[in-house]
Amino acid sequence: MQHHGWADEGFANVADAFARNFAEGGELGAALAVFVDGRKVVDLWGGTADRRTGRPWERDTALPVFSCSKVVVSVCALLLAQHGRLDLDAPVAVYWPEFGQRGKETVTTRMVLANTAGVPHVEAALSMSELTAWDPVVRALEKQKPLWEPGTAYEYHAHAFGFIVGEVIRRITGSTPGGLFREAVADELGLHTWLGVPEEEFPRLARIAEGEERAAMPDADSLLVRSVTMNGVLVFPGVDDPHGWNAYALLGAEFPGAGAVSTARGLATLYAAAATGVDGSDRLLTAETVTDAVAPQSGGPSWSGLPDLGARWGTGFVLDCPSRRLLGPRSFANEGAGGQIAFGDDAFGIGFAYTANLMGGPGDERADRLIDAVRESVGA
Repeated sequence: MQHHGWADEGFANVADAFARNFAEGGELGAALAVFVDGRKVVDLWGGTADRRTGRPWERDTALPVFSCSKVVVSVCALLLAQHGRLDLDAPVAVYWPEFGQRGKETVTTRMVLANTAGVPHVEAALSMSELTAWDPVVRALEKQKPLWEPGTAYEYHAHAFGFIVGEVIRRITGSTPGGLFREAVADELGLHTWLGVPEEEFPRLARIAEGEERAAMPDADSLLVRSVTMNGVLVFPGVDDPHGWNAYALLGAEFPGAGAVSTARGLATLYAAAATGVDGSDRLLTAETVTDAVAPQSGGPSWSGLPDLGARWGTGFVLDCPSRRLLGPRSFANEGAGGQIAFGDDAFGIGFAYTANLMGGPGDERADRLIDAVRESVGA
């Protein structure tokens, strides 16, 4: 497969790894962007955006990025904290009083960003129309009891992460997280990254496809599956389902934990802006803010009994850890279902994003190859 784009001479091995994913890894369509010290050094794309029609992947092809979406909410929250408008360690109820009931009085925004708040899913059985209307989700979260004493156990807060922090953002600013992100970050940087994709962009998106091998999903009644699917309303991955991850009903709404749409270039630019600034601009997040964000907060076996899979979380981000080797202790990342990943690192000046529309299964090495190549190029 002939890919398009370019890589600086010092990153030719990264381009080779990208090509190898198509030759050996069964890649369908993908893109990769890398910045170093605010300058783009890799911008690659290729393959097929829609397996049904053969439509090719173009330079600005965007696609659903699953939980890579969490960077949008995390950056907005950290910016508010950086500007003194949000205390991450104050109770959520300081900003959202109705949340502070039934044992959630001590839940902080940091606990949510670290997946330790005790509210890993929305317990109420809501319809798709209610899930996309925002307020019904917020009302349901207000009425819930935490499953454990907040701050004392770890469990992935798949969608609750985005809705709880998103409502804190809305209470402080008056804007939904997707709206604030466009106003405060994305429009200025020219990012093709949205929470709630505009209708006119939707027909151009790459279409998510399932690979031949899928990772084994836990039992449908497990806490993780109920969290990821919002109690079965969001079919996962449900590529052809009207509530699935190729559907405008989902992608056009704000699902701030996992519903963003972006190009690889958009995500890489965002992480580069956060870590170093882009093209000579001031960095979005200060060194002090990043130091706070990469301080380990959670990981290990989950509250519901899942074994320690190696993931370690800071505040809003996955850290360099056994399950995801990045560049070092200053790396901060978010990963998407099926193999997508984006991260920043201010020690090495990196903004990185890899997006692909073929969901990976067991032993998927596509992202690892690319990160290994970047690590070699920057001497990490």
